[in-house]
Formats: sequence, C-alpha cells, structure tokens
Amino acid sequence: TAANVDVFRNTKYVEAATPDGQAVWLKDARKPALYTQNFGDCLGSSLINVTRFDAAYYKDNMTVLFHLEGNTNVANESLMMYIGVFAYGEARFDLTFNPCNAQIYSLCPMNRSVPIEANGIIPVSDSDVAGIPPIALNIPDFEGQAILRIFANSTQSQVGCYSAVVTNGATFSHPAAVGTVLGIFTIVAIAASFATAVYGNHIPTTRTHYAHSLSVLVIFSVFHHIFFTGSLSVNWPSVLPAFWSNFAWSGGMIYSESMQNSVNQLIGSNKGNTSIVGAAGSGSAAEDLGGGYEISQIYKRSFSTLFRHDMNSLGDHLQHLRSVKLENHLAKRALANATEGYNWYGTPVKPGLPLPGNFSGFAGTLAQENIPASNAFMTGFLWFLILIVVVAAAVVAFKWILEALVKYKQLNENRLAFFREHWLGYTTVAALRTTVIGFFMIVYLALFQFTYKGSAGVTAIAALVFIVFFFGIFGLAGYACYYRLHSGSYAIKRDRMHFESKKVLGFLPWVGLELESQRSEKTQARSSFVSMPWWGVHYVSEDAQQISVQQDEDYIKKFGWLAARFRRTRWWFFALWLTYEFVRACFYGGAAGHPMTQVFGLMAVEFIALITIVKLRPFEGARLNALMVYLLGFSKVATLALSAAFDIRFNLARINTTVIGVVIIVIQGLLASATLLAIVFGAISSYMSVTRDREAFRPRKWEPYRERYFAHLEKSAPDAPTVKPTTPMPEAPKEPYFRVTSVRREPKIEDTDPDCIDATSSRTSVAPAAAVGSRTGSRRNSLHSAHMSSSNLPFGARSHRTSWSTRDFSGWQDAQHSNRSSHMMSGSRLPSKAGEGSLREQANHERVRTPARSPGPGIPLEVRKQRNDKGKEKEAPLDVWSSEEARA
Repeated sequence: TAANVDVFRNTKYVEAATPDGQAVWLKDARKPALYTQNFGDCLGSSLINVTRFDAAYYKDNMTVLFHLEGNTNVANESLMMYIGVFAYGEARFDLTFNPCNAQIYSLCPMNRSVPIEANGIIPVSDSDVAGIPPIALNIPDFEGQAILRIFANSTQSQVGCYSAVVTNGATFSHPAAVGTVLGIFTIVAIAASFATAVYGNHIPTTRTHYAHSLSVLVIFSVFHHIFFTGSLSVNWPSVLPAFWSNFAWSGGMIYSESMQNSVNQLIGSNKGNTSIVGAAGSGSAAEDLGGGYEISQIYKRSFSTLFRHDMNSLGDHLQHLRSVKLENHLAKRALANATEGYNWYGTPVKPGLPLPGNFSGFAGTLAQENIPASNAFMTGFLWFLILIVVVAAAVVAFKWILEALVKYKQLNENRLAFFREHWLGYTTVAALRTTVIGFFMIVYLALFQFTYKGSAGVTAIAALVFIVFFFGIFGLAGYACYYRLHSGSYAIKRDRMHFESKKVLGFLPWVGLELESQRSEKTQARSSFVSMPWWGVHYVSEDAQQISVQQDEDYIKKFGWLAARFRRTRWWFFALWLTYEFVRACFYGGAAGHPMTQVFGLMAVEFIALITIVKLRPFEGARLNALMVYLLGFSKVATLALSAAFDIRFNLARINTTVIGVVIIVIQGLLASATLLAIVFGAISSYMSVTRDREAFRPRKWEPYRERYFAHLEKSAPDAPTVKPTTPMPEAPKEPYFRVTSVRREPKIEDTDPDCIDATSSRTSVAPAAAVGSRTGSRRNSLHSAHMSSSNLPFGARSHRTSWSTRDFSGWQDAQHSNRSSHMMSGSRLPSKAGEGSLREQANHERVRTPARSPGPGIPLEVRKQRNDKGKEKEAPLDVWSSEEARA
C-alpha cells in the first residue's frame, strides 16, 4: 500500500558486513543487543549539564554507538573523554580519546556559546567484547553500567561524570501486567471474604464460614514480605529490585506524577542522604564508581600520541566510513529520537534517586518506581488514606445498591437483611480491618523516615502518624483482650519442660520441646531425655456461664475484625501478631543503614516466630495455616539467610550474587503462586459458604466437595483436641459353646386350680395374695414365706395337685341338680350344650379371672391368645421366669 511505501522510504538503513565479508543493510532504529537507559550525575558539581547520554552495542555489525547532548558555562576548555562499560562489577570495555581528533567539534574546544552535540560509532572486534559473556545478551535484568568521564586538560582534573544503566531489554519487571494480575486476584479475595462476612443472620455461623475464607491480611502479609525485603541496606543484584517492582503497589509505592510533584513541594530541596541506606545518590560525588580512575593513566602520554595509538588500532575498521555521505548520516544519527523510531535511550534521573545501575537498600528498590526515598513515607501514607476511603465508600455503595434492588423488586426483601440493618458497623469494621492490614507498612515507613532524616515537615507528620497507629492499634488490641478476660484472674501453675527426641521429614534427628501438661493429654508421648522446671500463666474464668468466644455474638460484633479468623483457643493471637509486626518494622526501618543488624536481628525474630506459629497453628482455616505458618515463615527465614551474602563487606562476585538473587526469586515466586492458588480455592469455598442455604447447588459434580467442606467446618469449629483412635487388640477365635441365658415357664393347671391355690394359701400364712396373684412373690417373698410356713415341705418344693376321684364330682353333681331345679322353678333356659357347664370351661373362667403375674424389670413379656366370655380372642400375658428363678 501507499502507507507501507512511505514507511519504507522514511526508514533509515546502515550498511554492515557479515563475518564472511558480504554487505548487508540494517535498520538504523533496530534494537541494540545492549543499550543504556536513564543516567545521572556521578560528580555532583559537573561543569557540563548533560541532557542526553546514551550508548548502544550492536552485535550484528560489531559497533558501539554513543550520543551526548548538553551545555556548559565554561568559556573555553579543551577536554579528554573516557567511556567505560562495566558488567557485573567488572570492566568489559573502555576507551579514552580526544574529542577534537574524533571529529566531535562541539567539544573542540568546549565553549558555552556552542551547544554540545557529540556522537560516535566505534567499531569493535571480538577481543574487545570478549569480556561480555553471550548469556548477558539474553539474561533478564543485565547488570551493567556505562560511565562517561570528562577531564579538563588545563587542570588535568575531572569536570564531568555521568553514569547510565546498561540493559538488554529482558527484565523481571512487568508491573503493568504482573501487578494488574496480582491486583485482580486480590480484589477477588476481598470480595470473597466480604461475601462470607455479610451473608447470613446467625452470627456464630457467619463467623465460622468467614474464618475459613482466605484472609486479606495474609495476602498482604505475603506481598509485603516480598516487596519490603528490599528495605535491607545491602547491595542487591539487579534481578531482585526488578522482580519486587511487581509488588510495589501492595506497599503503597505507586507512581503518580501529580502526587510526586505535590510531595516535592512539601519536601523542598531537602532530599535526605541516600548514602545512609547504602545507595550512591545522583548528584553526589562517587569517586569509586566503576572502580574509580587514575588520572595518571589518562594523561600518561601526550594527546597526539594517545590519539594516534587509538586511531591506529581502529583505522582498519573506520576506513570504509570516511566518505562524506556517511559523515552526514552520522550527524543526523546524533539527533535521532523516539519520533524517528530510535527510542533506545533514557532521561536524567530525578533528584533524590540513586545513580542508575545502583540497587543498594530501599532507595535502589524504589528507583524502579521512580520514587525517591525521601518521598517514600508521604507516598505510602497518601495511598493508604485513599485505600481507606475507597473501602469505606465501597461498603456504603454496596448497601445502597442492595436497597435500590429491593425497592425495584429485583431482590428479595429479606436478602442480606442483617447487613443492610448494620451497614454502618460493617463500614467501621472494614476501615479498622484495613488499618490492621496496613499497620506494618505505615509503621515501617514512619521509622524509615526518622532514619533517613529528610524534610522536617515530613518527619513531623511521620511522628504524628506513628503515635496514632502505635497507641491506636495496640490500644484497641489491648481493650479487646481486656473485654474478654476482665471477669477472670490469672494463676501461675508449675509445669515441666521436656526435651524430646523426634525426627523431622521422617529421617532427620531433631529435638522437640513439650510441656508436661501437654504430654499428659496424649496417649503416647515421645521419650524425653532431659527436663527442666517450668512455669505457666493460666487464665481462670470466674464466670461459669461464660460462652466460647466463637459463640459470643457481642464479642464478635465488636472485635470480630481482630479475632474472628483464629481458633477458639487462639483467639488472642492478634495481639501477638501485631507485636511481631511492630518488631519487624523496627528492624527494617529503625536499623536502616546497618545491614548486619537488620539481617541477623530479623533472622532471629523470624526463626522464633516460625517456631511459635508452627506450635500454635492459630488460624481455624487449614489453608491459612499452610500459607501463613509454613510457606510464609519458611520464605522469610530463607530470604534473610540468603540476603546476608549481599553485604558489601563480603565482597561477593556479582555473578554469584545474581545466582543467589535468582534463588530468592524462585522461593518468593513459589510463595506468590501458592497465594494465588489459595485465592482460587478460597473463592470456591466462599461460594459454597454463601450458597449453604440452597438445596440445588451448581455445578452438581462439586456436591461431594461441598459436603466434605461443611463437615470440615463443623469438625474444626469446636477446636477440640484430636484423639487418635486406638488400635483394638485382636480377638481370639471363638470356640463352640452353649449357654442358657433365660428360662421361660408356661402356666400350668395348678397355677389356676382353686384346690392348688387353697393348698398354697394354707401353707403360707403371710401375704397369700402376693404368692398367687403377682410376681411380687419373688425371691424376697419366697425367703420370707419359707420361714413363716408351717408346712413340712423342703425349701423350694411345690405341692402337687391332688388326684381327682368320683368323690370329687359328687358335690358338683348335687350342685348341678339343685341348679337345674331352680331353673325349672324360675322358668329359665338350661344350657344348650353339655359343654357350657363343664369343669374345663369353669377352669377357663377361673383362669381368666385370675390376675396375671407381671414380669420383673428387664424380662420380656410374652403374649398369647385367649377367649373371653363372649368367645372372642384376646391377648393375655404369660409368665417368664429368669434363669435364677428357674434354678430356684
């Protein structure tokens, strides 16, 4: 197309030669293999004001190109110039030349009436760049510096020094991409946590689900650990500040041009002393930069001899560039800028920033964000205030959005009713929770401001903020503890500390500590090889009716923002955590400029904290314990141990420090990845929590996980000690056996026969009714009646029914005749059947009239069918004897 033709015509090309001597044309605006970025004044009182300084190394045509623009107030001065390129602390390339002989006419001589515009293309050979390893062209965050030194011939002294950082374009610093992704994940975690806090009307249940969502405090603790590691006053390798820049937003270090201009107006010209934190400041003298220089080496030969030596060594390479056309092209090349396609150059750093290529201390870490160390406190504090306003406004906006949806019938009126009723309390709690999250950051920045000694006004603001945060947060934490414990007392109880032999990772011998009171709760305790007396302070509650902190609705409403996520027996852990964060901030900020104190002091603090938190396992949620206790604790200890190697007193080679820096990036990168993974699982579990009242759950294949999750919540909420199930002893094989467990006796004729009843009554003079009519005639009555009986029967014997004879029926026959006679006299009907007046039917009537014996306790009652007077069947109880009565 026509547009492509215009672009092709406007593109500048340069001629180059391949290794075999063939000519090729290369784009003039192509990306160099190595090039410089921002630059700064390394003399402090340079007589030349440089506005542009850049250099580039092109591997395709083996040339080094440089540009120099600026002005001066010197009337007339002839110069010598030196360019040195350093990579990983070692000189890789250097060149000393006279600008007059190199056709840099604006510096031949230097005159205040002539603007300085210098350029040069220097061909190099393989031997010249042999010191630059091939990996340097691809490794992220190549650590290099290009130093330009200018000397006045009249005084043989340095009159100008500028340093620029050298890079290959590859970097770990991608705050626009990585920082955005981290921010999105954090917003998801905030939304999930907020959803579990506002859903539901039963406060203890809501607290349980909130405790198992991912804590935003833990997320920011991870991000703050990663970014504020750069606060140590050591000489960091370039890879680490670049990696940490992705997390700078979490520490409030977000660059805004308007904000920085406002802070600069407040601070004024007092930018503090960057060297306090170990960084070489821009605009201050750095005589030892790049290993320093020897003036005798610069002027050891006459200018003409030196120039002749340099030009002879480069003559063969420059011979094909002597044409007028190429000289005109170089002149245009010197004025190339971003509008012409060449944008591989930097700008002068702002006052207060360290020299480019110096990454020491917190100043070197902040330089990635173009924020001076003197502006750190005000920048972080202003963004923190903005965050509190945004959080409070978001809660209020959410409330009124819900009200609008309810008004227009888009939401059920009972939905989130508790939140809509207590929205002011939620707003206050959200702001207080944000303050706790930012506690470490604000305290550290305030202490760093005290150490850095910048503007008096900013220091006064930092002091006021420090007082408010220190007394405010610790006052609230202390009141939260007092509110729960004021009704009890404390007692000192003697105990004993045991040193136990154990194994870590299943094979590594280790020594564990455990109290005697804890050993007594275990079924199997480890062997203790030594012990010592110990004492413990125990809280004794005077309120016997005091409910658990997790069920105390009043306490959850007032202090749930501090204690809601912790276990029932570790609800007070927030006070210990705030103390730990304050101690860390003191070492990071208060000991700035003392790297060994920072590193080894913090290492001791982190090691003690790791052991303590592992022992306590304070969080109710398993993910929070895994992330906070194990991963974060290990990362802190490992990072500090590795950071000790960066102290300048150890003088470790920069290649080795880069390797250690990559190891730290791997450790912290895995921690960040685990945090993002925990956010994903936390969002899923929060979704399950806010849909706990729904019968239909989507997706259905997650239903088993949902049930397991709710079961885990119910199990972990009481915080009861886990009892390991004991292994049952193996039972011996059972042998064949026979055992009588009970004997049942059916009633016999003599039990209901009147003759037998009369015989029994005549033998027993005490409680005859008990002997006949009920089971109260048991062992106790039997023993009693045995002593009161006049019968000569042995104990336990029963009298048998006497045999029947015709004599026994004579009375019955007489009665029948008399009855028949009376019926005939009265005209009544006789029985229609012979069986109606039989003895057996009379016996049956007697049996029905006889009260049944009630079984004793624990004896089953048997039922059998009988016929009543009308011929219908009915259920009657039968006697059941126990085995003891049967034997008796």
